[in-house]
Amino acid sequence: MVSGTALVYDEEMMSYRLLWDDPECAIEVPERLSSSFKRLQDYHLVNRCVRVPVREATEEEITLVHSPEYLDVVKSTQTMDLEELKKMSEKYTAAYFHKNSYRCAKLSLGGTLQLVDAVMSGDVQNGMALIRPPGHHSQRSASNGFCVFNNVAVAAEYAKSKYEVQRILIVDWDVHHGQGIQYIFEDDPSVLYFSWHRYEHGSFWPNLSESDYDSVGKGRGTGFNINLPWNQTGMGNADYMAAFFHVLLPLAFEFNPELVLVSAGYDSGIGDPEGHMRATPECFSHLTHMLMHLAGGKLCMILEGGYHLRSLSESVSMTVRTLLRDPVPRLSGEMTPCYSALESIQNTRHAHSPYWKCLLHDVLKETRLVEETSTKGLKAPEPLHVDASAVDEFLENHMKKILHPTPPVTTLVVAPVENTLYLPAGVQLEESTVTPEQARHAIR
Repeated sequence: MVSGTALVYDEEMMSYRLLWDDPECAIEVPERLSSSFKRLQDYHLVNRCVRVPVREATEEEITLVHSPEYLDVVKSTQTMDLEELKKMSEKYTAAYFHKNSYRCAKLSLGGTLQLVDAVMSGDVQNGMALIRPPGHHSQRSASNGFCVFNNVAVAAEYAKSKYEVQRILIVDWDVHHGQGIQYIFEDDPSVLYFSWHRYEHGSFWPNLSESDYDSVGKGRGTGFNINLPWNQTGMGNADYMAAFFHVLLPLAFEFNPELVLVSAGYDSGIGDPEGHMRATPECFSHLTHMLMHLAGGKLCMILEGGYHLRSLSESVSMTVRTLLRDPVPRLSGEMTPCYSALESIQNTRHAHSPYWKCLLHDVLKETRLVEETSTKGLKAPEPLHVDASAVDEFLENHMKKILHPTPPVTTLVVAPVENTLYLPAGVQLEESTVTPEQARHAIR
């Protein structure tokens, strides 16, 4: 049986950064990689993984998805001065270029393809690619949302062409809708794309109507594009688990993928300044564990977003621990999903019920949470201010409880004190609250 977990990482992908003042792009920093890798080292996870070297993607691989004209544009940034780079960046939405962007984007994509090779060739069972720039927003001819090349989309086309994979599941748990992946595969029934994302009825970036639950694909791909829009902030462990149990997993098992690719964006986690969600790091352990039961365990995690460095690094670490088959910790917090989450889940199920046997009963029941009883049109509550230091302090204490829980008392022994000398090591001793006189009286 194939075993082992691959880790793709190269510090050269930190050799570019934003060179001018742009509040929208300022959160995408090189330290996203270094802090995540450092945390993996702190937990002694790096030396347990199979290190896979990074390579540059070829032009042929890039143009599996992207146009030759766009490739030429990105290549041209290598020789631009600061003003030219800034002017080129302004042509796209929430994007920025650096002289090293092209080199790093080729390494980011090449590292992703190296991970696919390692998993598909049977060298490892699964793996994690710590890469930047991210990819799920980039489109055939456009950079978008910090993304240059669409790493996961190219990986899917690469797996289809090189390994003749016929069914690929892409799970996008980033807090933003990966519209780039949707556009590329919306008419392709060989790729099942699932994305949950902060939406708030279209008021959150990228502000697209096609990010809503009723965008289910086009042509032959109808039914293979699954959007689960979150219409309020504060989604937590219970909401994410409910989304997997009631939307993703039923469709994924019916689809029966041969490979699972995850756009692993951790801006869905607690403390992130973009997401304003509340999923704690162990939630990503559970999500990962559930996906490991698909495609014979062939699972590739590819880093996307995540902008609170401590939350990002802890969540990455919990993901890798699970890939390594460490025990999955207990979930913390309230485990009842909120009304808004249930509304989104039900509407997504209803939109897809004509296309999937596992949702057939939804058609028969004709249930959809209609606008009159929904949260649509209501003003969403303002997101709470993220206090980064408070989140750091919370995670410091929380991870100690998660990784070093107090073991439960499973056996209770009542014995005379003189016999406790012979109890095995590790047995918990409690002082008696009964006096010797009370004990003798009870025996009589």
